[in-house]
Amino acid sequence: MKRAIRVIISGGGTGGHIFPAVAIANALKRIAPETEILFVGAKGRMEMEKVPAAGYKIVGLDIQGFERKSILKNILLPYKLVKSVLNARSIINAFKPDVAIGVGGYASGPLLLAASQMDIPYLIQEQNSFAGITNKWLGKNAQRICVAFEGMEKFFPAAKIMLTGNPIRKEVVNIDNKRFASAEMLSLSPHKQTILVTGGSLGAGTLNNSFLVGIKKILDADVQLIWQTGKHYFRVVKEKLEGLENNNIRVMEFLHKMELGYAAADVIVSRAGAGTIAELCVIGKPVILVPSPNVTEDHQTQNALALVKNGAAIMISDASAGSELVNAALNLVGNPGKCRLLANNIKKMAFPDADEVIAREVFKLVEQKYGPLI
Repeated sequence: MKRAIRVIISGGGTGGHIFPAVAIANALKRIAPETEILFVGAKGRMEMEKVPAAGYKIVGLDIQGFERKSILKNILLPYKLVKSVLNARSIINAFKPDVAIGVGGYASGPLLLAASQMDIPYLIQEQNSFAGITNKWLGKNAQRICVAFEGMEKFFPAAKIMLTGNPIRKEVVNIDNKRFASAEMLSLSPHKQTILVTGGSLGAGTLNNSFLVGIKKILDADVQLIWQTGKHYFRVVKEKLEGLENNNIRVMEFLHKMELGYAAADVIVSRAGAGTIAELCVIGKPVILVPSPNVTEDHQTQNALALVKNGAAIMISDASAGSELVNAALNLVGNPGKCRLLANNIKKMAFPDADEVIAREVFKLVEQKYGPLI
């Protein structure tokens, strides 16, 4: 390239926003190592730690989301919004980006609004099948909107949409021919049917409670269980399993090498976050999704239904999980035909190179605005 382009990536708040953002940044650097990247996040949120850990510089905005449960906590919100947009303009003036990317989260709105005001082209990466209010609003002035699910024309201008999938953590989906080695590292048998249950790093109370209720059925079926409880639930789960654990059960607060669990599992039980679904599609194993009801616009249910309608997953509601989840998991792991069908269908929905596809769209936006880069 003639010159290094400068890119601002904004957003965060959860791993579901941060992991795709870092994946896009990594892809930009792979394609053009001279690319200069600055992240903009929200002060006090997890991106302020995770992004520097990934090797990128980040600056924080003093911004918060709307508190639905406490109107009083929103008193300072208008002031913070105005202040954050002004701060975003200062950041843009100092960094002089050629293009901006928004991945969702508190900081994404002010930064992209400032970019629009300052005639900086921007791209939105929408992870979910149900777009949030901020992204719908910002989509009107976006040059490109990269989405992970079909049917997003109901939220965004159709001409701006590109179906790219969600960027994934490449290292956790690299599981080909690793079942035996992964089972050995987890001190499990590669010859027994194995269920992985994961509610993410924080855990999911419904998943943990459901498997606590049904643990005797798991033991009686002689099925192995890799159980990531999350840090909030680990101690309680361990206490309630006291005297019941055997060689078929591996309970852990957090599985630091998630690829081990993915590789060793025959069936995966999970929440339905967009980032997790993107990984599960690439992994291509049978999945039972239990959408969290505690998310904006119930978007996890919409994410799960996008797979269910394609015969690519089984969905069980959060309310029904206590009575149905363990039975469904055992029935599935004991049905090879159903497992093959689900695995084949979910694999068809995979976008393994979403990060690079989005990165190349970013470079195209710069060329459209400023002319050829090479």
